[in-house]
Amino acid sequence: MKKLCINPDKKVSHINKEIYGHFSEHLGRCIYDGIYRNGEVRKDVIDALKEIKIPVLRWPGGCFAEEYHWRDGIGKKSERPVRINCCWGMVEETNEFGTHEFFDLCEELGCEPYLAANMSGGTVWEMQSWIEYITFDGNSSLANERKKNGREKPWKLKYIGVGNENWGGGGNMRPEFYGDEYRKYQTFVKSYPDNQVLKIACGAGDGDYNWTRKVLESIKKTNPYGISLHHYSLPTGDWGKKGSATQFPDSEYYHTIWDAMRTEEIINGHAEVIHSLENENNPIALIVDEWGVWCDVEKGTNPAFLYQQNSMRDAIVAALSLNIFNKHSDIVKMANLAQTVNVLQSVVLTDGDEMLKTPTFYVFKMYAPHQDAELLESSLENETENEIECLTHSVSEKDGNIFITLSNASLEKSFEIECSFDGKDINDVINEEILTAEKQAYNSFENKDNVVTKQFTDYRIENGKLIINMPPVSVISLSVK
Repeated sequence: MKKLCINPDKKVSHINKEIYGHFSEHLGRCIYDGIYRNGEVRKDVIDALKEIKIPVLRWPGGCFAEEYHWRDGIGKKSERPVRINCCWGMVEETNEFGTHEFFDLCEELGCEPYLAANMSGGTVWEMQSWIEYITFDGNSSLANERKKNGREKPWKLKYIGVGNENWGGGGNMRPEFYGDEYRKYQTFVKSYPDNQVLKIACGAGDGDYNWTRKVLESIKKTNPYGISLHHYSLPTGDWGKKGSATQFPDSEYYHTIWDAMRTEEIINGHAEVIHSLENENNPIALIVDEWGVWCDVEKGTNPAFLYQQNSMRDAIVAALSLNIFNKHSDIVKMANLAQTVNVLQSVVLTDGDEMLKTPTFYVFKMYAPHQDAELLESSLENETENEIECLTHSVSEKDGNIFITLSNASLEKSFEIECSFDGKDINDVINEEILTAEKQAYNSFENKDNVVTKQFTDYRIENGKLIINMPPVSVISLSVK
C-alpha cells in the first residue's frame, strides 16, 4: 500500500487558473474548420471549451505570430488581404479570423486573451498601436477605427508575449540580441486606463538555461511579469520520426511519459536561474505557453498541418503534466496546451460539422476544480517502472473542499493508496471520477465515447482514512470533506 499524506492546514501556493490554459495558432485546421467555420465561431467547440472552464487562450501563434500583421485581420472580411502562411504549408491565409473575432471569442468563453506579438517581422509602432486599438476607451484615431469596425467599448488585454521562439523561427537571435530587442519593444507596450498589460518575455526551449540567464541579465530591470518555456514530449525522441499517435510499442509509451516527466527537471532548472536574477520586489513567473505530445501526423493528412489523434497515453501525459505544474505553482503561473483544436495534443477534434472530445479533454475537465485553489502540502510514496515514476498527484483546497487528482502511468501495476489527513478523519467523498483505458485507445468519429470518464467506486473509508484502488493507465479525481 502506498501512502498519500496530506496536511490540510498547510497551504503551499496558489494554483493560478491560467495553468489550465490553451494555445490556438493559425496552423492547419486549428482556426479554420476548428474554431471558426462558415464565417462564424463553432458553437459546439465553444460549448466544449466552456465545459473545461478554459481560463486563457493564446493567439495567433506560435511561429505564425512572427509573420502576423494585425491590420490584415480587421475591417470588412471581404476586403481583408489574402496572405500566404509561410510557416505552415504555404496555404492561403484569408484573415477572416482576426482581432475582433478572437477577442469576441474570449469574451464569450469568459477567458483571458493572451497575445503573441510580432517582434521579428513587426515594428514597435505596430505592437503599440495594436494594444491601443484593443484597449483604449477614448478619442483617438485607433479607438475610433475600432468603433467603426463594430466594437464600441474596448476589450481587456491582460497578457502579451513579446516575441515567440526568437532563438529559432522567430529570428534566430542570440539571447543578448533578443534581450536588447525586448527592452526596446516592451517600453512601448502601454497600459491604457483601466487595462493593465502583463509582459512576457520569450524564454527557452527545453533545458536551455543559458538563454534564460542571458535574457534575464539583460531585461530584469524592466520588471517583466514572466518568461516563457516550451517543452514537447516526443514518443521516439527523434524529431525526424516522432512516432504514431495511436499505434506504438511499449517502449514509445514509456519514452513519451519519461519525456513529459522531464518537465519537472526543466522547470527546476529554469526556476533556479530565475530566482538568482529576479528583483526582490518583482518575482518573475515561468509561463509554459507551449507543451504537449508531438507525434507524426495522421496518414493522408497535410504534413504541415500537424493533425494527430489523441490516445489514453496523451491523457496520462496531460494528467502528470498538470500535476507537475500544480506542484510548482509558486513559479509556474500559466501553461498553455498545444493546441486547442485539430493540432498536436488537442482537447477537441473536428471533421466537417462533427466534433469529438479527446481523452485529454476529459483530463482537463476532471482537473478544473484545481483552478484558483490553494495547493496543499502532501507527499506520496512511489515506484518506478522502465525509468519512469508510476504515480503523480495534486491536492488542493477551495471553499472548504479538498480536491485530489492522481495519475498512474504504469502499464502493469495497480496501486492501493492510503490517503491520510494529518490526523483528521474524512467524512465524505464526492465527485469521484476515473479515466482509464488501454494505452492506445482513442475516440474516433465512429466511436466518440470510447474513452470517457466514469464514476469511480473502487475506494473505501477505514478509520478516517481514504483507501483508493488505482488501476494501470488511469487518472482519478475526487473531493473529500
